[in-house]
Formats: sequence, C-alpha cells, structure tokens
Amino acid sequence: MKVDLGTTMNINSSYSGKASAGYLSAALLAGKTLSSNVVDIRDNIAYKEVIQVLSSDANLIKPGSCDFSPSGTLTESEITLTPAEIMVNLEVCAKNFRSSWESLQMKGINSKLPQSFGQFILEHVVLKTAAAMETAVWQGTQAGDIPFDGFEVLANASAAAGTGVTLVAKAAVTASNVTTELGKLVTNCPDTIYGSEDVFLYLPTAIYKNYVTSLGGFGAAGTSNVTSGFEDKGQMWYRNQQELYFDGIPVVHCPGMTSTDAILTTKSNLIFGTSLYSDLNNVSIIDQGPITGSQNSRVILRGSAGVALGIKEEIVLYS
Repeated sequence: MKVDLGTTMNINSSYSGKASAGYLSAALLAGKTLSSNVVDIRDNIAYKEVIQVLSSDANLIKPGSCDFSPSGTLTESEITLTPAEIMVNLEVCAKNFRSSWESLQMKGINSKLPQSFGQFILEHVVLKTAAAMETAVWQGTQAGDIPFDGFEVLANASAAAGTGVTLVAKAAVTASNVTTELGKLVTNCPDTIYGSEDVFLYLPTAIYKNYVTSLGGFGAAGTSNVTSGFEDKGQMWYRNQQELYFDGIPVVHCPGMTSTDAILTTKSNLIFGTSLYSDLNNVSIIDQGPITGSQNSRVILRGSAGVALGIKEEIVLYS
C-alpha cells in the first residue's frame, strides 16, 4: 500500500471488508515523575526563571548582649532555569485509510479522517509525549531530540566536577543485594535533609522491581525469612498500589531513569520548568482540506520544558 504522508507511517493491514472495533498502540512508559508530585514543577515561565538560593554560615547565632551586634554571613546565589521549546508535528493523509479498516466510515473521495481514529491519534500523541518527557527529565541531553539536560546528566556533571553532588559507585543490583546498595544512598544522605518530609529515594524500574522482590522474601537469602516475605505473603504481598519505604524514606518509581542509577534528595532540589504545563497535554488535529485543498490532517503539539538542580550538596547520586 502506498502511503502519501509527510510523516512516515507504516500501515500493515489485513483488511477483509469490515473494521474491527477499537485501536491499539504499543504500551508506553508512564509519565510518573511529573504526575506524582515528587519534583518541584515551575509553571508559567515565559523565557527563564531565576531562583534565589540563600545560605548562612555557622556564626549566625552568638551570645546575647544589650547592644545590637551583627553576626554571621548571608550568601546569595542563583539557579537559572530556561525551558526549551519542543513540538510534535504529524501529517496523516485520509486517502490511505479509504481502502483499509476505515472505508465503511469514510464516504466519498473527499471524506476526512473518521472522528474515532482522529481521537485515537490525539490520545496516542499525548501519551507518547508523556513517555518522552518521562525519559527526558532524567536522561535528556542537549544534543538529543529534546534539547535540555536531564536530572541525571546534570548530577553526573556536578559529581565529576566536584561541585556538590555526592557520587556513590553503583554495582550490579539484584534482589539479594538491593537493600545493601540502597543503604549506601541513605548512609551518604546529608544530615541537613535526613528526616525531611520531602526527601525521596528515586528508583528506575529495574531497581524498583528488585526491591519489591526482596520484600517478598525471595531476595533475602541467608535469613530465616527467605520465602515468606512481608506479612508471610511471599510474592503475593504487592498489589502495585502500596507506598514503599526504605529506612523510613519514601521510594518513588521513575520509569524514565537509567536502569542502573538512583538518586536520593528532596523534591525541592529537582526542578522542572515549563511555559504552561497544560501545553504538554494539548494536542490539535487540523484538517488541511479547507486550507490547502489537500487530503492531509496535521497533528500539532507545542510546549516547553527544562530541568535544573537545586542545592547540589543535598543530592546523592548512585551511578
């Protein structure tokens, strides 16, 4: 089948005269990081936002006296967050679907894409964008399709330059050693944030899976509770809904992270910025027939996004 598209589209059809109900697309990474309220989201940034950071030295408090006597030193620094513009542009030709599954809904040579298929494309683009952003906020690089560096990239650069982020050397994590490895992040957690209500342990899917398995008892070799696990339920204990903790610190599942890395820090130290958060969920499909006389429909999403690290000395990177 010839496909007349600006956008590359592969149509593998077994059409035999009647459309099957519904559409399917490949499963995508969930956009959990931005939807779980575990990072600091800065909305409505027209161009850039300058975040002020204030710190003081150890001489702030001194013995009281009758006179006013200034003490200590205040230091002000700043973090600049400049979201980069991103877009999704697709073009779909109605002609390609008149001889396939949509033929019964498309009457005449001038018929447009069926509404049901157009709606499916819109939903798919929103989900695909969420999946791309999930990976980009952690692993994105300025040289890639999404033009900003992610949290992991910035943290690795800081650790390599010795400018604040604490680096913990990673190992091959399994269900048997995952608690030992996660313990290394807690050991290196700065005292200034330990016990804070917004400190989190951010884990990729692979390490998160191993932690769940270990809590089922099957990764705890060498103990008397090897197979019984949490509440003697073995691998049946987890329902994919429970909140998980490690040494009292909430564990966050972040599918977009590098599979072998992890981060421990506060929510306020992982900053995401955008011109308007709703733009990343706002997709339009525009029929080009009345405009250009073509049979194409264009799918458009435009927005902006970028990330920054807060106080680097309060970030522990397992990498």
